[in-house]
Amino acid sequence: MPQNFIGCDREQELLLPPNLREWLPSEHLAWLVLDAVEEMDLSAFYASYRHDGHGRAAHEPAMMVALLLYAYCKGQRSSRVIERECTDDVACRVIAANQRPDHTTIARFRQRHEDSLARLFGEVLAICAQAGLVSVGVIAIDGTKVHANACHHANRDYEQLAREILEEAKSVDALEDEQFGEARGDELPPQLRTAQGRRGWLREAKRRLDDKRAAEAKPIPRSRPARVSESKRRLEEELFVECQANATYEAYRARGVMKNGRRFGRPPDPYQPPHTPTGKVNVTDPDSRNLKTTRGYMQSYNVQAAVNERQIVVAAEINIDSPDFGHLGPMAGAAERELQAAGVTEKPQVIVADAGYWHQAQMESIVSRGTQVLIPPDADKRRAPRPGWDRGYYAFMRRVLATELGSAIYRKRQGTVEPVFAHTKFNRRIDRFQRRGRSACRSEWRLITATHNLLKLHSHRLALATV
Repeated sequence: MPQNFIGCDREQELLLPPNLREWLPSEHLAWLVLDAVEEMDLSAFYASYRHDGHGRAAHEPAMMVALLLYAYCKGQRSSRVIERECTDDVACRVIAANQRPDHTTIARFRQRHEDSLARLFGEVLAICAQAGLVSVGVIAIDGTKVHANACHHANRDYEQLAREILEEAKSVDALEDEQFGEARGDELPPQLRTAQGRRGWLREAKRRLDDKRAAEAKPIPRSRPARVSESKRRLEEELFVECQANATYEAYRARGVMKNGRRFGRPPDPYQPPHTPTGKVNVTDPDSRNLKTTRGYMQSYNVQAAVNERQIVVAAEINIDSPDFGHLGPMAGAAERELQAAGVTEKPQVIVADAGYWHQAQMESIVSRGTQVLIPPDADKRRAPRPGWDRGYYAFMRRVLATELGSAIYRKRQGTVEPVFAHTKFNRRIDRFQRRGRSACRSEWRLITATHNLLKLHSHRLALATV
């Protein structure tokens, strides 16, 4: 009797047309992604295409959105990898309806619809709210550093930028003759030949400048000469803002009285802004910063997330500050706006964060809106309170955290928000941004957190199906 095997004839033609719905099991993640995209408002994607039908046919935006969402869920963000998966991966073939958009199309779609992709976070949050996953009892806020698409060795100071620009100008003869005359063209300007300069900025002026840049969120130029010129312009802009703020402060002190009518004490220490810009800027991604982390300095962005007790991200933003100080209020406000847009009428009852978020004015503002705040005034590594931090609001918060209820609520913080970062950076291998610029990285971070919420929704539905 011959051996009994299932036939394997690769030359056999399909007797009937294949049905894509038979390629994947009904509980597969791809079906959840497709169902979610059908519920989303994608009008912003369609609005950017011509309505008269002229021009080359484009891939269906709904298909491209579903393909990106599924790829990000699997931790695949490279446009070339996504193109390859449209051939090798059955789920991607089902989502793309057996089409194969090339990597350039995928990359340009991601760049063209940057703002619309960022708004998908709110669409996914609304779907999670309909499934009952967006509880607002306790919200945990935290941040982590994610590598920028740039190397810290690409940081340059003003003198290095000026030298590179002048060397670039040497290659253009006409511009060189017009600008330098009989000079060689590689001399530094006189103000750069001395080692003068003083580090440090006026904090408020720098904050306003950062807010202005965040609001503008200009795309990073593609060519290196353009990026070098932009980097040099930013350093000059920072020096101008510092000089302007210093002049305003000097005029304020010259009045002799404060805003409340009281007279000033001793005169301020003399301060002269530097003649040339100080500090450094990265010529690969000028928006990124060399931020301090627990493992040293890293060219990165500080990504923020507000997470509820079911590990659903209810707000996601980025900034370029090393500490988390000053970002409690903005993240709490972002969480309230996202929840309201998702149809959640309740406000968070308690917001918890680590000691790095301690900002008394912002905490009092949140409490005035009806949300309690639990933040320890002392970091875990500090054995004794800071000098002067042993009374008032500091002592009150220590007493609250020492109670059984306060301690039980705050103990959940680490197990609520930290696993979100661990799952994203280690399990999904998303520890570096693919794109450059503050706006592009914000769009990518919101897309990453939106797919995290989709994975949580998928796990929730699988759990319900097994009950």
